[in-house]
Amino acid sequence: MKKRFAQKYFLQLDCVQYKLQFMKRANTIPVDAAAKAAMLKLDNQLCFALYSTSLAMTKVYKPLLANLGLTYPQYLVMLVLWEQDQLMVSALGERLFLDSGTLTPLLKRLEAQGLIRRARSAEDERQVIVSLTAEGKSLRKAAAEVPPAILCSTGCTVPDLISLTAEIKALRETLSKAAS
Repeated sequence: MKKRFAQKYFLQLDCVQYKLQFMKRANTIPVDAAAKAAMLKLDNQLCFALYSTSLAMTKVYKPLLANLGLTYPQYLVMLVLWEQDQLMVSALGERLFLDSGTLTPLLKRLEAQGLIRRARSAEDERQVIVSLTAEGKSLRKAAAEVPPAILCSTGCTVPDLISLTAEIKALRETLSKAAS
């Protein structure tokens, strides 16, 4: 019942009108007090659902990645490099939505583990190119066991996960546009 109540009021929000009022810093939102109260409940927050799901997903990954000697962020870097080796740090950061201040320590740890190599570009010494080492390339075979284990952990079908992933990517794109 509570869920239906919240959905009813969220659907009644006129996004365009709300955005205009928000931009004008107006104190009124065109909904009643009950809807305003429902909007401030933790369990009605999309951001919290995404955040807590991300935490749960990372917990599932942790033991699987420990077998590979990787943390979750390091695994993401390796996934990108397994797709396309020899990337500039800036391209890697764009792909992962990470700034250089976050990415550089990750890369240093992966380099210390002997999985990647960083080298200055011959054409432009300001740019650093990240490449997989032989050990980094060979780790891909062991990592192939991770996605099926994650699939089993979700309890979802492959088509359901493909659909959910597409929806989340579309949401990310929409939010990115709204934030800029």
